[in-house]
Amino acid sequence: MNPMKSSSEPSPERAHMGAAEWQQRVELAACYRLVALYGWDDLIFTHISARVPGPEHHFLINPYGLMFGEVTASSLVKVDLDGNKVDHSPHDINPAGFTIHSAVHAARDDANCVLHVHSINGVAVSAQEDGVLPLSQHSIFVLSSLGYHDYEGVALEADEKPRLVRDLGDKRFLMLRNHGLLTVGRSVAEAFVAMYFFETTCMIQLRAMAGGTPLRRISTPVLDGAQRQMDVVTRGAGFGLAWPALLRRLDASGANYAQ
Repeated sequence: MNPMKSSSEPSPERAHMGAAEWQQRVELAACYRLVALYGWDDLIFTHISARVPGPEHHFLINPYGLMFGEVTASSLVKVDLDGNKVDHSPHDINPAGFTIHSAVHAARDDANCVLHVHSINGVAVSAQEDGVLPLSQHSIFVLSSLGYHDYEGVALEADEKPRLVRDLGDKRFLMLRNHGLLTVGRSVAEAFVAMYFFETTCMIQLRAMAGGTPLRRISTPVLDGAQRQMDVVTRGAGFGLAWPALLRRLDASGANYAQ
């Protein structure tokens, strides 16, 4: 996949940034805009983070108080794993966002992007005792790498981090019980498209259950072959395959995220 190019003129904010950080900022800002476009945002709440390339273990997260449709590359806040702002920013960050995202970034070297939403379908299924059911083609990819984390209240306490990390393990999807959905990706693209599958799985499940007739579950052998089928159907590109097309859709909407 060719890297996305920003058409905006260099800003004072990016004068001290390397090209890799700026590219990550543009990708993450695009992700925020796509979450808003798909209707998964929750006013100014929830959060998406991306690791800044380099050895410093810094990550980018949204400025607390902006709608997702307002986030731009230069407005993202860079913090360290202790929650300290690395660069000057007039914005604070969501303290619950810091707790969740710092835990995952610290524990998983492959967690270059962590995406968390309170989508209506996702929260509804997270409140169901059986969680995600094998009812759709979308669901087989989620179930191949899914963990669950019990609700402990708003994620403000540092002592929740070990349990969150334990429940996520090496998985790509995490259902936060009574709370929402979380995905982890090696890139922003992977995390976003994984969330599309997660949210769509939940929406299909709720609609199927609302039909009031017996549900037909997908068999275990099919579930066991989900990862192989994903590799074949995407020619090894995985969840990131759809990202360039998503960016074209976003650019066609006139979004000014690359500023």
